[in-house]
Amino acid sequence: MNPTRRAALAALVATGGLRPPLGRADPPKLTLSTFQTEITPPVGHPCMGGGVAPVKEVLDPLFAHGFVLRGAGKPVAFVALDWCEVRNGAYDLFREKVAKAVGTDPVRVLLCSLHQHDAPIADLEAQQLLERAKAKGAVCDLAFLDKAVGRVADAAKDCLKDAKPVTHVGTGEAKVEKVASNRRWTDADGKVHYNRMSATRDPKVRDAGEGTIDPLLKTLSFWDGDTPLLGLSAYATHPMSYYGKGGVTADFVGLARKLRQADTPGVFQMYASGCSGNVTAGKYNDGDPANRPVLADRVRTAMTAAWKATRRVPVGEVAFRSVPLTLAARTSAGFSEAELAKRLADDPRPFGQCLAALGLSWRKRCDAGRPIDLPVLDLGAAVVALLPAESYVEFQLAAQKRRPDAMVLVAGYGECGPGYVPTERAWEEKDGNLSDWCWVDPGSEKRVADAVGKALARG
Repeated sequence: MNPTRRAALAALVATGGLRPPLGRADPPKLTLSTFQTEITPPVGHPCMGGGVAPVKEVLDPLFAHGFVLRGAGKPVAFVALDWCEVRNGAYDLFREKVAKAVGTDPVRVLLCSLHQHDAPIADLEAQQLLERAKAKGAVCDLAFLDKAVGRVADAAKDCLKDAKPVTHVGTGEAKVEKVASNRRWTDADGKVHYNRMSATRDPKVRDAGEGTIDPLLKTLSFWDGDTPLLGLSAYATHPMSYYGKGGVTADFVGLARKLRQADTPGVFQMYASGCSGNVTAGKYNDGDPANRPVLADRVRTAMTAAWKATRRVPVGEVAFRSVPLTLAARTSAGFSEAELAKRLADDPRPFGQCLAALGLSWRKRCDAGRPIDLPVLDLGAAVVALLPAESYVEFQLAAQKRRPDAMVLVAGYGECGPGYVPTERAWEEKDGNLSDWCWVDPGSEKRVADAVGKALARG
């Protein structure tokens, strides 16, 4: 075609006088790369930070699943670990290594744990404190942590070689039947209790209503035309059917993910636990091992239904935002630096020493003035938000109301240093779970709500 003819056709297209040929006129702006690597701890490694039996056997391996999205500023990575928690210096280490591997900034690495309990907790400073005190307790093996971080970073780097174009974003959701229930329940006399745990055997406690939960599983998907590339599902519940006997497992959510992957071999399947510090499967689970596949199938069923309900829209503007969140170190009796240091030295229980070290590690972060990053990946039709630690489900429900124009997929268990992040009502009602594993002061609810509001606001 001569230059004059080409220029005339281009002018017609620009003014709407001629449709461009079918297919892509320009290459897509976004590309997606995915990765998976095993991060199973060795025999003898502590589980749940020393709170339950160490690893005796591997019932099923633990994995890191992740994706890297490129084409909208610096790359954004989302990484979900089959671990209980990653905290403080270990959290920074993970994000720094992955960021370097994919050529981005640490703040743009959304790292979360799924929070299975027969799995590791990683906290550099806490373990160093225990080792210096020659304590009997142990939170993690630092050599294994370094190896696992390296494996994840290497996998993230290698996946960049196989980037696929993203033309559409999909959103779907479905109700999960008979899995989640709030730890808070009310008896016949109207008395409030907070003791419905992951496995609850008391029929009276199990018969109480579900309480405040988010009943919907949400699935975000990325597509190249009509070809699905990835499905990220998130649901808010503690992901344990039974635990504490030393059998490493990704539990029922890991099994659901595995089953869903088998259903869709060409689509990379990921899962994230939502804000579920106060949500468990206790109403529907009595701890019988036979319940694990039952709960898994209920989650898988919702994943399938959310996929069938998916709506696709072309990729539009993509934005990344992060807001610093500052939470105060706990000041109630037993949580001062001096009291925690004494407990680290004198507590006869190894796990008591671990709890003290975890508390001191968080205080060190607070004293250094290092806030938590609260990141948001805004895809227009869908928003991915990452909240810290064991945030209560009310924070997730509030986040969704902030953006009625989009599906808001919330992942919990980001920076896990704070432990439980409760609502003010939980403090007022003397939630018994806050006697430990909570290293923040009352007043956190407003701080989180303000930060979430800023992060979700479209600029």
